[in-house]
Amino acid sequence: MNGFLLLIPFVLIRFGLLSILNKEGLKRAAFFAPLIGKEKAAYWFYQISNILIFVYLFFLKITTAPYWFYAGLAIYGLGVLLCLVSVSDFAKPAENGINLKGLYRISRNPMYLAYFIYFFGCVLLTQSLLLLAMLIVFQISAHWIILSEERWCIKKFGGEYKNYMNKVRRYI
Repeated sequence: MNGFLLLIPFVLIRFGLLSILNKEGLKRAAFFAPLIGKEKAAYWFYQISNILIFVYLFFLKITTAPYWFYAGLAIYGLGVLLCLVSVSDFAKPAENGINLKGLYRISRNPMYLAYFIYFFGCVLLTQSLLLLAMLIVFQISAHWIILSEERWCIKKFGGEYKNYMNKVRRYI
């Protein structure tokens, strides 16, 4: 089975579901906070690794080696579920614009976590070390993007966001 099939739920959830639930949410998800210093380089690593992950999956095959397949399927399934829930939560922010409900009570960045778990499942299903390397670059660069988003949120929401940061961890 071709690896590009693994992308279908991601695209449907990230773009289709989000646009159905909240058209403004789709715009918010595409927004990048102002970047400074190393964050600018991280942005390009983030974008390029994101594109490479998508394109490379078109050239990979899903393997059916029992242990890798079942572990990959379980992690991939968890990633799909987390994507569904985090995108749904993202689509419904509080009136002030801060997401505080659902998975956002546990993690300030559940969509980034969900994407990592989702694509790690793809790594296991395809048994591709190159895809794993791309995912690691993606996740490290995403961390720098998250730092810029947090700085922007502090500037926009002030003390309310700082209180949120003190109560909820960045990841898990």
